[in-house]
Amino acid sequence: MDAFVLSSLKAYHLGWIEWRGILLVSMVIYACQPLLFLQSLGNSSLTIMNLLWDVMSDVIVTSIGLYYFSEKIGPMKKMGVVLSIVSIFLLTWKED
Repeated sequence: MDAFVLSSLKAYHLGWIEWRGILLVSMVIYACQPLLFLQSLGNSSLTIMNLLWDVMSDVIVTSIGLYYFSEKIGPMKKMGVVLSIVSIFLLTWKED
């Protein structure tokens, strides 16, 4: 969800997309987000579900920024991305 919306808005900002309707589409997509959260609560606690949603979204959007939009980040920020990926594994780890 964030990956599509943020990438589309970045492309619009850069002039790659000229259709102003992308703003309305982005708002409609974000309006549907609570429905996905509600569905997700059946599988996980609010705390873990929210953390996973945020971190996974951050990693995906960062990857799109780096590879699709050719954005650059320094070594410390790269380490932050790596630690975010590690946190995804830790948050999904099944405890006994």
